[in-house]
Amino acid sequence: MTSPTDIAPTVPDARPGNWVDRHAPRRWRPYLRLARFDRPIGAWLLLFPCWWGQAMGELAAGRTYPNVWHLVLFLVGAFVMRGAGCTYNDIVDRDIDAGVARTRGRPIPSGEVTPRQAALFMVALCFVGLAVLLQFNTVTIWLGIASLALVAIYPFMKRFTYWPQLVLGLTFKWGALVGWTAARGELEWPAVLLYAGCVLWTVGYDTIYAHQDKEDDLALGLKSTAIKFGDATKPWLTGLYGAALVLWAVAAAMAGAGVMTAIALVAAAGLLIWQIATLDMTDPSNCLARFKSNRFVGWLLFAGLVLDMMVASS
Repeated sequence: MTSPTDIAPTVPDARPGNWVDRHAPRRWRPYLRLARFDRPIGAWLLLFPCWWGQAMGELAAGRTYPNVWHLVLFLVGAFVMRGAGCTYNDIVDRDIDAGVARTRGRPIPSGEVTPRQAALFMVALCFVGLAVLLQFNTVTIWLGIASLALVAIYPFMKRFTYWPQLVLGLTFKWGALVGWTAARGELEWPAVLLYAGCVLWTVGYDTIYAHQDKEDDLALGLKSTAIKFGDATKPWLTGLYGAALVLWAVAAAMAGAGVMTAIALVAAAGLLIWQIATLDMTDPSNCLARFKSNRFVGWLLFAGLVLDMMVASS
């Protein structure tokens, strides 16, 4: 029988009783936690721009359904490379994480995994990611490789700027460009506008996430948009989310999207308004729940684009 101790999450933002704590072999658990497989929301938020870019590109090309093989490749790539990125981030931030309540239980600061073991694990994940990337066309391969420069600098940004969330957005939403080129073989304006909207969306939702850590960050001399915006966070979120929706709508229209995507964007707007209206920046659980709700934004826009492909084909 599994005891409560066996299934207790290592960190506060992992769902109690998640599959890693319940079912993974005990020796694998620290590595799966290091890759955040117990907290997959980040991988989904990395994946959706890939799927959006792919669906918009295929819609623009007049295709009647998404390339399922590409969808699977992006799914695997997003989870693997998010795991590699989180491992790299934890290696860089291991001393900082030890001083933050929400992160001190992570595998490296808690001593479950050494930095050397983490580095070897990261390299193994990167090789899997490379194998996925090599399945795409040449433009997509080189574009994917170019993203590594942003990945390399992101963990250091909170030491120097109040805008690490902007660098995260530039890094985390690169998939919008990659998804488009996988479908079209070249970069075009709809992909650029989609990417820009995704960056603003990320700054918004990661500001909400960062409000969980702002007290610890201030004590450690770290910076974030949560600290930068402070009590003005909600007006900032309104502007960021509003601009993101406009950019997504223009990108979708340029790609030939129709009424289904429009309905999806309206529903997504409603969800983002709910996030802002109900946000309590002093309550970490409230912030985490609103951050996680962004996966529904991802599903809504992807579903709208696919439905528009189906409508066009009929």
